[in-house]
Amino acid sequence: MRRNRKTAFEHARRIVVKVGSNVLTKDSGLNLAAVRSLSRQICRLADDGREMILVSSGAMASGLKKMGFARRPDEIPRRQAVAAVGQAGLIMEYEKAFGRHDRKVAQILLTSEDLTNRVRYLNARNTIHTLLSWGVVPILNENDTIMVEEIKFGDNDNLAAMITLQMDADILVNLTDIDGLFTQDPRTSPDAELIDEVTVIRREIETLASDIPGALGSGGMLSKIRAARKVTAAGIPMVIASGLKRQILDRLFSGKRHGTFFVPKKERLASRKCWIGFTLKPKGAVRIDEGAANAVLRRGKSLLPSGVLSVSGDFEVGAPVAIETKTEVIGTGLVNYSASDIRKIMGLKTGQIKKRLGAKPYDEVIHRDNLTITDDG
Repeated sequence: MRRNRKTAFEHARRIVVKVGSNVLTKDSGLNLAAVRSLSRQICRLADDGREMILVSSGAMASGLKKMGFARRPDEIPRRQAVAAVGQAGLIMEYEKAFGRHDRKVAQILLTSEDLTNRVRYLNARNTIHTLLSWGVVPILNENDTIMVEEIKFGDNDNLAAMITLQMDADILVNLTDIDGLFTQDPRTSPDAELIDEVTVIRREIETLASDIPGALGSGGMLSKIRAARKVTAAGIPMVIASGLKRQILDRLFSGKRHGTFFVPKKERLASRKCWIGFTLKPKGAVRIDEGAANAVLRRGKSLLPSGVLSVSGDFEVGAPVAIETKTEVIGTGLVNYSASDIRKIMGLKTGQIKKRLGAKPYDEVIHRDNLTITDDG
């Protein structure tokens, strides 16, 4: 059981560490002391037999400092160029820092297309598996130099969550420039109190999180809460802690209580279920009635046409779609029928499908094996 903080850190063998821009940069450019300290701690954990994966921000911030820009350019080509300049310096410093401890690193730059396409997703996973088997530390970042809005992860918090799921990691450690999730914004409220543990990420938890990004990063506390929602729903714990605190990884893995710990669900999801539920972007949605919701959520059933109330979007067979009730999204699944055919058969019993469509390839609109529950309630 790894649902409590102590056992989560004790038993974690494959670890994803995400570090934010505000930890890795300072006014003069890269915070080399932070890069070296982080590298040293990761090497110690790797020497202890743990597999370490690093998701590192900092390329954009590093490039801004190198080019003498006060803020990120608005134009996409200029932002891509700044990221290209910064990424070179960032990985060079990591290579030097890890090299001091006789540890090699590998740079992997990804877009969301690399993970939403099943073949590319598996190829990326196999590459990371191989690097880990060689004792190499993979360092991942979004490929900002070619990104457009359609293929962005959104921020490295989301990327870290997706890599955690892809690699079946045991824990995600998200290092930022504050100590964790607080009852109020600690930057503006002296009465703010650190929340030691979150067992269920309800809406009120999201209201505590600031959606204001830092001066150098692209994700605020809300993006970290959303990342925690993904990994904990898949049965993987996460902690948000300060990467500016001295030897923070050493402290966490030696049993010290730092940051905010997010308790995972009891059941661990298989990698393919994680891919369906948390990596694919829905092409539409099906709204279902209360009976179907109960069958899907509590009885582990497939979604039948009789429970479908309405369809949104225009999608083909095999597309990922969101499964909605009247009040919330409860999951994602791969459909056995196109949007137009679901509209024709929704509300019908399975025995009526052939008469309506002329054929009945499936009883289910979405089979349970192709359905992932993402609701954490």
